[in-house]
Amino acid sequence: MDTTKLQKLIDNRVKVAAGGGEAAVEKHHAKGSYTARERINMLLDEGSFEEVNMFLTHRCHDFGMEKKVFLGDGVAVGSGTIDGRLVFVFAQDATVIGGSLSETMALKICNVMDQAVKLGAPIIGLNDSGGARIQEGACALAGYAEIFERNILASGVVPQISVIFGPCAGGAVYSPALTDFIMMTENNSYMFITGPKVVKSVTGEDVTVEQLGGAKVHATKSGVTHFVAATEEEALAEVRRLVSFIPQNNMEEAPLMNCTDDPMRVEESLNEIVPDDPNKPYNMKDIIYTIVDNGDFMEVQKDYAKNIICGFARFNGRSTGIIANQPNWLAGVLDCDASRKAARFVRFCDAFNIQILTLVDVPGFLCGTGQEYAGIIDHGAKLMFAFGEATVPKVTVTIRKSYGGSHIVMSCKQLRGDVCYAWPNAEIAVMGASGAVGVLQAKAIKAIEDPEERKKFIAEKEAEYKDLFASPYQAANRGYIDDIIEPRNTRKRIVRAFENLQTKRLTNPLKKHSNIPL
Repeated sequence: MDTTKLQKLIDNRVKVAAGGGEAAVEKHHAKGSYTARERINMLLDEGSFEEVNMFLTHRCHDFGMEKKVFLGDGVAVGSGTIDGRLVFVFAQDATVIGGSLSETMALKICNVMDQAVKLGAPIIGLNDSGGARIQEGACALAGYAEIFERNILASGVVPQISVIFGPCAGGAVYSPALTDFIMMTENNSYMFITGPKVVKSVTGEDVTVEQLGGAKVHATKSGVTHFVAATEEEALAEVRRLVSFIPQNNMEEAPLMNCTDDPMRVEESLNEIVPDDPNKPYNMKDIIYTIVDNGDFMEVQKDYAKNIICGFARFNGRSTGIIANQPNWLAGVLDCDASRKAARFVRFCDAFNIQILTLVDVPGFLCGTGQEYAGIIDHGAKLMFAFGEATVPKVTVTIRKSYGGSHIVMSCKQLRGDVCYAWPNAEIAVMGASGAVGVLQAKAIKAIEDPEERKKFIAEKEAEYKDLFASPYQAANRGYIDDIIEPRNTRKRIVRAFENLQTKRLTNPLKKHSNIPL
């Protein structure tokens, strides 16, 4: 072989690895950031990355762009493995023209997304871009649209994960928004439609980049991001962990892990974990960590809508999506944000064949004009729709309260919950005793003039109501609860239920697609 040609190949590969050049890389490192290929190498199994399209360059000759030509044009794309499983990845390179999206960059990203769908493997995008390349105008905008269309068509077919490592602004935010999960890093990643300067000129607001679209804002206020990491290393390690819970595509099951935790384990502490006072809070996460395999629970959106808990765990090695009310935050009530958060998580699990466990302790939907004006009716319907549509194995355990419409939307028997258990102290009713007596005995209460007599009468009627509904037996008598279980046996009963449900076959009526209340 001609050694000059071989040397040219070697030299070109060196140029590709150099990104925007030594000075640009040093500037990038000075900010505490890694380069695109450094990030890929941290994410994937060692030596597994197979880069493609590394010699593509942009086609723009306007505004002096013919003098700014870099091999690879600002994005590294290809495939590799995570724990031996195939994934496809693209990583924008901020050292090349700010990582701005060109027609060529979009082509590279689209090619790797097409391959991911064709071969049935997750697609992971590492975003660090200044947005559309202004010099290319409509071509850059078309490039974004091509990516968005692939995000849409890949949804529910292969898992899509976005990691934000720097700026993600304007049209660039919509690709991550269309993916299943978003990971951001503290202090150096941000997402917004328009930047602080535009906001100032339009609304008069003075706001910093961090206040407008930083990781903390999207983790706590908007719910846009699902995970936040302190460092880039931590973010990539968490992505690897997330991938371990999910399948390659919608036709496969999640990996079955070897379970080193006794599936029949009995936990005596659970018999005492819920306070006798039904109005006293406790931490639902204490129950979750106790019953899952090895206490391993990966929470999703943990700082957003904290009155409901969503996340991944395993039972006897099987990946499981958990949705649980959180009594120590707003008493576990369902509001707009909690309903939307849980509904999206349920739909992801159902799309990718991940069984669902629902732990219920819910006093109702949050009332008031704020919630009604914000569309609590539609948001609550989202959660109901998601559970009712889901065909994966579904196990529900009512821990304590389950009142009214909130009982229905939390994966009840009528929404095709496969196995529904309740703890002995569970209360399943239209509402709590105080509210119910206020409605049922309104005239009688009003007729009693003496305050002490009125108080005594109300107490008696509340006791009667509690005798009837402050236990799960009426629901069990009707077949709405399959069994009332000892709290200490919760883990083994859940494991047995899911093992029995592994042969479940259920399909929804043939349709083009459903029309979930958005």
